[in-house]
Amino acid sequence: MATIKAFCKQNKTYMLASFFIPLLLMAIIYLTIGIFPGSSRSVLASDAFSQFSNFHASFRNVLLGKQSIFYTWHASLGLNYLALISYYVGGFFTPLLLFFPNQWMPDALYFLTLLKIGSAGLAFWFYAKHTFKLNQWHHVTLAICYALMSFVTAHSELIMWLDAFVYLPLIIWGINRLLDEGKPKLLFVSYFMLFFSSFYMGFMIGIFSVLYFIARLLSQWHTYKKRIIPYGITSLLAGGASMIIILPAVLDLRTNGEELTQITTFKTAATSWLDFFIKNMIGVYDTTKYGSIPFIFVGLLPLLFCTLYFVSRAIPWKNKLLYLGIFAILMASFYITPLNLFWHGMHAPNMFLFRYAYLLSFLIVMLAGYGWEQFKEQDRGTMLGIVLTWIVMFGLAYGFIPEGSYDYLTLTSFVLTIVFLIVYSLVIAFYQGGFFTKKRFALFTLLFVSLEMALNTNGMVHGILDDWNYASRSLYTEPFKDIKTLVNQTKKENDSFYRLENLDPVSSNDSINYGYNGIGLFSSIRNRHSSSYLNQLGFRSRGTNLNIRYPNNTVLMDSLMAVKYNIAKQDVEKYGFSQVGTSGAYQLYENQNALPLAFLADPSIKEIEQYENDNLGSQTNLLNGLAHLDERYFHFYPISLVGSKNTKITEQGNHTKFTEEASNVAKEVTWQVTVPAHSQAYLSLYPTNFAQLESSTATVTVNGESRKTQIGINGQYYNLGYYDVPTTVQFTASFYGTKEVSFQHPQVVTLDTQAYQRAIDTIRDQSVELTTGKRSAKGTITTDTEQQLITTIPYDQGWHATLDGKKVTIDAFQDAFVSLNIPEGTHEIKLTYLPPGFVAGAFLFVICIGLFVVFNRYYTKKRTA
Repeated sequence: MATIKAFCKQNKTYMLASFFIPLLLMAIIYLTIGIFPGSSRSVLASDAFSQFSNFHASFRNVLLGKQSIFYTWHASLGLNYLALISYYVGGFFTPLLLFFPNQWMPDALYFLTLLKIGSAGLAFWFYAKHTFKLNQWHHVTLAICYALMSFVTAHSELIMWLDAFVYLPLIIWGINRLLDEGKPKLLFVSYFMLFFSSFYMGFMIGIFSVLYFIARLLSQWHTYKKRIIPYGITSLLAGGASMIIILPAVLDLRTNGEELTQITTFKTAATSWLDFFIKNMIGVYDTTKYGSIPFIFVGLLPLLFCTLYFVSRAIPWKNKLLYLGIFAILMASFYITPLNLFWHGMHAPNMFLFRYAYLLSFLIVMLAGYGWEQFKEQDRGTMLGIVLTWIVMFGLAYGFIPEGSYDYLTLTSFVLTIVFLIVYSLVIAFYQGGFFTKKRFALFTLLFVSLEMALNTNGMVHGILDDWNYASRSLYTEPFKDIKTLVNQTKKENDSFYRLENLDPVSSNDSINYGYNGIGLFSSIRNRHSSSYLNQLGFRSRGTNLNIRYPNNTVLMDSLMAVKYNIAKQDVEKYGFSQVGTSGAYQLYENQNALPLAFLADPSIKEIEQYENDNLGSQTNLLNGLAHLDERYFHFYPISLVGSKNTKITEQGNHTKFTEEASNVAKEVTWQVTVPAHSQAYLSLYPTNFAQLESSTATVTVNGESRKTQIGINGQYYNLGYYDVPTTVQFTASFYGTKEVSFQHPQVVTLDTQAYQRAIDTIRDQSVELTTGKRSAKGTITTDTEQQLITTIPYDQGWHATLDGKKVTIDAFQDAFVSLNIPEGTHEIKLTYLPPGFVAGAFLFVICIGLFVVFNRYYTKKRTA
């Protein structure tokens, strides 16, 4: 301990500089665009803003003991929460959320972003300090380059990835310590912290670190070969200890329908032979959406000294070839689809492509450190030649850009790159030649590198601003109090399970922020089986089910999914819903026809027919099957065109196309329909081509009130209101976002509320009230005959059931919901959730840590004997 204190005291200035310089540079650049605590903007880009804010707000509730770490009722009907944590909010920085209330999550994420970037710089400084024989300020310079490399800042809104950049240099340092000194402790701790924080980034760094170990091993085979077994043991035990969180996540992804990506092409899309040169210029940002190329910039000075590493005669050719091999693997991965997919776990990323590109940046700055070690006064000519070569290469790259390519590369980026190369050439030319003493050289390189990295970071941040937009902080904070007030009202008025949804949400993940049981979710961790079934029932969740959205479905599904409340800014106009509260701009509506979490049905319900492409047919069969009725609930009515604005209407078979006449102006169409008595009416809009929609929106105006939704994400039934008497209804649909949009012929669907009410009353008589805990549900059931218990709890292998205290088998109704066979009589049932793999993972956690302690002591004694 005394040694550590002495080390920190001796190096305090350099440690603080490595931590605070990148942090402050990032903060200053954020400040220039209006991002700071309590500001108008969030640190997160628009699409990530509410998602990550909500996930972190939800995890804060776990830290406070308000929610189970294993399961949440608040997301997508119910979800394996430990798996979600492992991807989105794991790590050792996350407990700092306790210092921020949920309403301040944008500020908390601003704080965590800067803290992680500063910590990455500090971690690299520790690695550099113990690796490179350089001036102390040179270690700081390399640390700044690493912490502010383009990949970090361009992906800074993906806050859960930032932890990995803290542990990467520590892992490489740990491998060095093991090989050179036979000390495995740092490697074990670093590996464990990485895998525990992010299994996703941990996979990539794990592969890279093995490649690095092999390269170091082969560089001095006779010296290092005795470290192979200690490295293998240390790595396996660290991985085994982290299984407490990795194993449940992997099993969840495996059992819930996650599929590997098929390889259909050899070369990756959008990449070209000039990418390396273009993306090594200052401030070059293309996109983090589709069609991007890798972000690899880590500073021009590291690029120069990395080049020196390969041309210096002082470094053995074997070492150069070994690291060149790693370099070649990473570069080839950018262009060869199978290799690219391998780094992503054989699962193609959803935007944010080449997620392993930072490994090349680390390799460059690492080799730069080794190259810088060899730089002497007599090497000035070599370095000037390297600088001149890069100036020529950048100039040729800029001059020979094919027409229509690299449109995002600006003259400013090219000029800045050349100017900084010239500046570095002057500093190098006068190194130890009078003015630039070693100390001045160190301080000038630090100054100019800091300025260069600040300019590059500025380019990345403004690129995000243009590409995604930094969302308004007020979007999150202003509605918080009003929505939370109404959510709390529902909790006070209920002691049994119910669900709630907001028709004017901040995001699709509002439920896990405000703490209510909802349907909507946008997450890479999801239950694809239940989401696919909900898609069949009218809640849109297409493709890989990253989204499941509540808006634009029927009140029939509200009842079946136990949606007892809606929050909205205007009248919901739904049959059976009545206003029961208000707070600010929001009103609370209660659904008198909401059913409980479970209900009994004849065992034949398991054979009910559900259709892939007929959600109203699926709803009808499900409701009739549960009620044991044969009702017709939905009726279709043609609609009459009243008028249109800026719209050309084209009939194409069974489709109707709406094309704008003036660009960037909404297409408006007004129709009329006569709705019969006792009917809930909906406009049915089902897109012909989802790929055509992009972010197109539809705004439906009826009875003077409008509601806007995104066409491709929300469902197809746009509410036109409930009518107790025959009514002629005129309504307008306004489409915006693309030049044209096409639907199956729009028509009006009505729900016969009298038939619907009869069915709901019948099901209510056979419903079962379940009392829910944080990860459990229990209740008493009495039945005269054998029945099937159907719940709206998403089926997951983590659920276990007991009947009268005895374990029983759980069925998967429609491969989506938890279901049980109930014999006649009175029975006590209990459902309990524990993520699959958690027990085994916890066992491995304890055993592997214990085994490492034993191994470390044994190995230390053997090494020092």
